Amino acid sequence: MSNKNMEFKDSGIPWIGQIPKHWEVKKVKDGFYLKKDKALIENPVVLTLARSGIKVRDLENNEGQFAKSYFEYNPVDIDDILLNTMDLQSGANCNISKIKGVISPAYANLRYKNGFSPNFYNYYFKIQYWTFAFFAHGKGVSYENRWTLNNQTLMRFPLLVPPLNEQKKIAEFLDKKCEIIDKRLSNLERKIKSLKEYKKSLISECVTKGLNPQNIEFKDSGIPWIGQIPKHWEISKIKYCFNFSSGLNITKENLIESGIPVISYGQIHSKENTGTFIKDSFFRFISQDYLKNKKSLVNKGNFIFADTSEDLDGAGNSVFVDLDLTMFAGYHTIILKNKCNFEFSKFLSYLFQTDLWRSQIRLAVSGVKVFSITKKILANCEILVPPLNEQKKIAEFLDKKCEKIDRLNENYTKQITALKEYKKSLIYECVTGKKEI
Repeated sequence: MSNKNMEFKDSGIPWIGQIPKHWEVKKVKDGFYLKKDKALIENPVVLTLARSGIKVRDLENNEGQFAKSYFEYNPVDIDDILLNTMDLQSGANCNISKIKGVISPAYANLRYKNGFSPNFYNYYFKIQYWTFAFFAHGKGVSYENRWTLNNQTLMRFPLLVPPLNEQKKIAEFLDKKCEIIDKRLSNLERKIKSLKEYKKSLISECVTKGLNPQNIEFKDSGIPWIGQIPKHWEISKIKYCFNFSSGLNITKENLIESGIPVISYGQIHSKENTGTFIKDSFFRFISQDYLKNKKSLVNKGNFIFADTSEDLDGAGNSVFVDLDLTMFAGYHTIILKNKCNFEFSKFLSYLFQTDLWRSQIRLAVSGVKVFSITKKILANCEILVPPLNEQKKIAEFLDKKCEKIDRLNENYTKQITALKEYKKSLIYECVTGKKEI
């Protein structure tokens, strides 16, 4: 709600606009000292700037770094405001410290002067990141690579200055409101996590034990990763059910705005990929000139696997081709072309998502910085083969169940996005005096 009973004036700052008439506009140097001291102690508490606050860094996980390394770090006191000014693109973040320690001198460390509330200005500096105000004043070789706000620019940056009692009142109001919002966000994130775990467990149970495990006999599969399976199910290897091919040897530079659809490594590793169907958002496009490369075309019932992964969890990521249209597999991919029926491939699209099945790949992959998945590794991976009618029933059951889970999670995700935007808007309106407290 706007502050109707208050007079306003132009702040002279384009991204802030009108502010209450009795507020002042100064510079950061008028309200804060830029701390450049050195800790000069042997075993300090080393801090790190995280999205959720200033945290104590776990030095046990930093091989090759010793206490001497932190001798010239910057000392941090309670209520210092730490800003990441060295990377305004991916590292855009600031927070107020509630812990004493030291931090890398690469961060800007601001200590408040009398008449300035650190809690209020913690919120104020956050909106400078969100509105890209800091970014607009940054410098560097490129936006993606260390786009930096230098100390001189930071200290000359405009600072809104309400009376101290108002600063404190606004900060207290925002603390309470943000605590409520953050609790709601945590609750929604917990719900999403629980649903994802339930979905994972449901898929694993159905594709390894069937839909009615309590009513059937089991046998030992003789395979370490699977254990007991329904007595009437069989075991095979991928190489007996699929032929192999490679995706196109192209790069991002070969992509165009419209043309023949292609799905590459990046889309397969997308967080949006469930592995069981192709989303429209996965499509990139290439010229029709590539149609002569028949071996890289994919058909309905095929799988496209990413042939490398940056982490072990992503080893075995794939997408099931559920569409009947002319399309290609792109760079860093392996195509599994089915010899079997579509229903079996659909069943396998769920089996391939399980940690149990992927344990075969994770044991076999090699690589230092990336994990490489070869045709040979995939060819020798074992798969479960239920009778055809069961394959179909399991796939249909999981399609319905997973669609409901995904729809619910999508709804929760939208609520999270809306809450985060509301929180940013609320903070912006409060620290610029546009909202009545």
